Amino acid sequence: MTTMRIGQGFDIHRFADDDRPLVLAGVRFAGERGLLGHSDADAVAHAVSDALLGAAGLGDIGQHFPDTDPQWKGADSMQILRAVVEKVRAAGWSIGNVDVNVVCERPKIAPHREAMQKNLAAALDAPASVKGRRAEQLGSIGRGEGIMCLAVALLTA
Repeated sequence: MTTMRIGQGFDIHRFADDDRPLVLAGVRFAGERGLLGHSDADAVAHAVSDALLGAAGLGDIGQHFPDTDPQWKGADSMQILRAVVEKVRAAGWSIGNVDVNVVCERPKIAPHREAMQKNLAAALDAPASVKGRRAEQLGSIGRGEGIMCLAVALLTA
């Protein structure tokens, strides 16, 4: 019998006031404001990492890659995701798939969806889907103050 576990991940970042690039799932969005964070603030990679760690019972991204550790200052979050994938596999799990919702008023996700999915699938060695959603001008995300990501991961053993 196959054992299955599901994990849910969440991340949210506000837009930075400096000239940081916007990076989501390892894709740079030219001409868009970047997100504020200790690492590169790739909210998609962070949410997927948390979903994987949660499903595997390995805690959360903050336990493994704390924002108080200077080692992770400006880190490439796709590298963090690859390290999470190694931890999940070392714990005896295989990744079935990951599904991500990116919630923001801008930028438009659809023109970058394929590249985002390709980057995630390569890091995971598993299928990944990405969907863009709007907050319909409700709350801080709807006012365009930042980006929120939700991710679900399926693991099997």
